[in-house]
Amino acid sequence: DNKVYIDLSFFQELHQRFHVAGDFPMAYVIAHEVGHHVQYLLGTSDKVSQLQQRDQQNANKLSVALELQADFYAGLWAHYDEKLNHVLDPGDIEEALNAANAIGDDRLQKESQGYVVPDAFTHGTSKQRMYWFKKGFDSGDINQGDTFSALNL
Repeated sequence: DNKVYIDLSFFQELHQRFHVAGDFPMAYVIAHEVGHHVQYLLGTSDKVSQLQQRDQQNANKLSVALELQADFYAGLWAHYDEKLNHVLDPGDIEEALNAANAIGDDRLQKESQGYVVPDAFTHGTSKQRMYWFKKGFDSGDINQGDTFSALNL
């Protein structure tokens, strides 16, 4: 339906459960979700869904690549928002990176069950999420967001 849906309680969870400070993590989360809409518009989401149905063994890896690309798009948005509007405050990018670090699959699994199961990842590790956000922000180049090739898919 071309709408972005966000559970606003997640912002509270970022602050209370994950101890993520600042206001920019909310912008990062919204930009990540808008990144999924960009994937839909580009046809990436449909291609991934079709691949997941044909290749169940790599379904999680495909999901991770899609999520990491949304992180890349969030960084890309931040790059151009700063370049065109000069609205970022000192520390905003670090706040986004702290949020990406806090919500990586490895960290969430370790916290909830005490161990990590990489085959069950759906969004990527903390390190991957931070890397792709930062790559989008630093490069400003949409052509550098091929997370699928980076994960050998």
